[in-house]
Amino acid sequence: MFEKLRIKEHMEVTDFGGQHVGTVDEVDDDKIKLTRSDSSDDMHHYMPIDSVDRIDDNRVYLKQDATIPVGLAS
Repeated sequence: MFEKLRIKEHMEVTDFGGQHVGTVDEVDDDKIKLTRSDSSDDMHHYMPIDSVDRIDDNRVYLKQDATIPVGLAS
């Protein structure tokens, strides 16, 4: 298990395989707010903390079954 305090602004968020999903804007309670610049709809998107598999090498890796919000650039 990881500590959500280890998730910092500007960290890269990737899917389970390491593909870029977004960039952390901030941690808001039990959600990760992603920057608008990574979205195709110019909106902030959120990922639940429960979707995080691990934090390694300044990256947040999502679980294999994590749902990626519609509107994020792939």
